[in-house]
Amino acid sequence: MSGPFPRAPLSHPLDRRWLHYAFLSRQGGQAIIANLSVLGASTGVVSGEPGAVGCEGEATGGTGPEPQRMAILLVHQEGRGWSSSQFNAEQPSVPWSAFRLPRPRPHGSRGPEDGFRVAGRGGGPEVDLRLRRTSRSCTSQCAPFGDGEHLRWQSEPGILATGTLRWSRAEAGGDDAARHTDLIGYHERVRGRWSWPALGGWVFGFVNDPGGDPTGPPPSAVVFTLIQPTRPSRPVDAANGSVMLWRDGRLVRHFPRRSLRITVQDTLARDQVVLVPPLAQMLGTAPAAAVPRRLLITARMGEDRLVMDFRARTAGRIANPSETSLNPFSVHETLGECEVDARVSGRRTSFSAIGIVEYAGGASGE
Repeated sequence: MSGPFPRAPLSHPLDRRWLHYAFLSRQGGQAIIANLSVLGASTGVVSGEPGAVGCEGEATGGTGPEPQRMAILLVHQEGRGWSSSQFNAEQPSVPWSAFRLPRPRPHGSRGPEDGFRVAGRGGGPEVDLRLRRTSRSCTSQCAPFGDGEHLRWQSEPGILATGTLRWSRAEAGGDDAARHTDLIGYHERVRGRWSWPALGGWVFGFVNDPGGDPTGPPPSAVVFTLIQPTRPSRPVDAANGSVMLWRDGRLVRHFPRRSLRITVQDTLARDQVVLVPPLAQMLGTAPAAAVPRRLLITARMGEDRLVMDFRARTAGRIANPSETSLNPFSVHETLGECEVDARVSGRRTSFSAIGIVEYAGGASGE
């Protein structure tokens, strides 16, 4: 298989590639989030064999520095809260991805590429899932900013996941038995070159309608993105935001940034935000800006419109190290109720479900 990224070396220390996976149980009581990342190396360690290709598809070249790889797993259970691995979670050598070629077909038979296991080391949380895509991805979008920096992403909702979830032994009270889980979610690939201060921040999120055939694509799904660089993007009409609507697995409307209005209201209580990974609490991590409790997105293009109303109820704050400053860069994975109401091509779409919104920004608290 080829991909999910081009077979090209990471030629700069700030070159980045991420695979993001996020799943929710259909009743909303359980969430699983995994981030697998590769960052261009800055010094020294030489990769093993000439022409080797890393697990994310990048050619290491054999004589250059070895890229830095990290993986983190978060799980949330209603009534139990958040659990997280460190940044060194075990990950597949060839991660499952809907963006590999040839792509796994919607409704196709399951094969060995469907396996996906991420596990915290030393008794941390663990998921062992079988993944299957039911939908088609959106087109790739790219936002340039800063001095030659950019962020490129591509999204796909309607990913089905079945398998087992095992909590960390300490948080499970000694009961580390694997529990069956059945979820629906979202997958994304992100690549580019950026430093956290220049990036500024982003807001990503998704919601799937959990109704309909549990083995097929969700009746409707919404994905939105908003990049917030510290300096204006160039060109000024760069694709730094969008809202997309899927029906039955196919993208039917892409609202660009100029068609969006985004409003926030109130803030999520601090005691509803949990700092992860566990070692972050030992590092004197600086306070982060408050997380919005309510996010309202309104999109309109001609006669088509979409309103998404997200109300956060809890967040796991991932404290990421910054390669260019002393302050960490925080990613808040927030869970909450989401209401969607849209009219596209004369057809109305309306549903309510649990969604995930990701807020990212500096950790200065300003």
